[in-house]
Amino acid sequence: MRVGVQLPEVEREVRWPEYVAMALAAEEVGFDSIWLGDHLLYRDERGARGPWAVWTQLAGLAAVTERVRLGPLVACTAFHPPGILARLAASVDEISRGRLVVGLGAGWNETEFRAFGIPFDRRVSRFEEAFEIVRRLLAGERVTLDGRFHHLEDAVLLPPPARRPPLMLGANGQRLLAIALPHVEVWNTWYTPCGNTVEGFARLNAGVTEAAERGGADPARLERSACVLVQHEGGVDERAEKAVPVELERLPAHLRGLAEAGADEAILVVNPITESSIRALGERLFPGGAGPVRDTPASP
Repeated sequence: MRVGVQLPEVEREVRWPEYVAMALAAEEVGFDSIWLGDHLLYRDERGARGPWAVWTQLAGLAAVTERVRLGPLVACTAFHPPGILARLAASVDEISRGRLVVGLGAGWNETEFRAFGIPFDRRVSRFEEAFEIVRRLLAGERVTLDGRFHHLEDAVLLPPPARRPPLMLGANGQRLLAIALPHVEVWNTWYTPCGNTVEGFARLNAGVTEAAERGGADPARLERSACVLVQHEGGVDERAEKAVPVELERLPAHLRGLAEAGADEAILVVNPITESSIRALGERLFPGGAGPVRDTPASP
């Protein structure tokens, strides 16, 4: 079972040198992947907050790391014209030398859509059209499309990408599953839809298998990815959690449970997310780069 970690989004203000330090720490201690959220703006009782541009950050981290896979968790298809989104992904994959996973979703935070003048209506229909364009361009196709929302005339990615990076769907809605599962390599769920529990993940995972079968996709070829909220000792971010975090001492057992329930990868969302917490988790989970969790095979 692979284990990745999400780097900070808006839990606190983080500058570039610290992102680099956290990414290098994750790679050094044995994590398999690093992930960044894709958002524009949050407004809540804490005021207005926003993260750095995800594709710019991914390009920078791709250049300074060597081994870990990396990707957006997940990129909103509405934030860029789909042809431009495909170009951004192809460029980051080139910089990373083939380590990018293209996580995609339809978006959900109406505040940021309204703030930046992005249409919030018909999000699933817009995703469907954008997703087709992105996946076809990344597959090396020339795309002409006269759609409801986008119009392309013989679009092509140049220079040609060295490969078609794997696609990951970050969604649980039935329409989104039906649209994307026949074409993606990975399905991911955030920790809140499954209540941050093994049982909740198993329930969602079974539904994904059923959705894949209904859509004519082979469930056996679809990798399953679960985000896990983890409480690390030594500090707490000032944020309201929407699920009960997994305590550090229970984490290895929790990850083994996810693997037995069909997860191929767990992405840790650590509270707090710091270089020290990343190093401590790495030492606990896979000292020397191959700990007990890594030795537990994921179910097919």
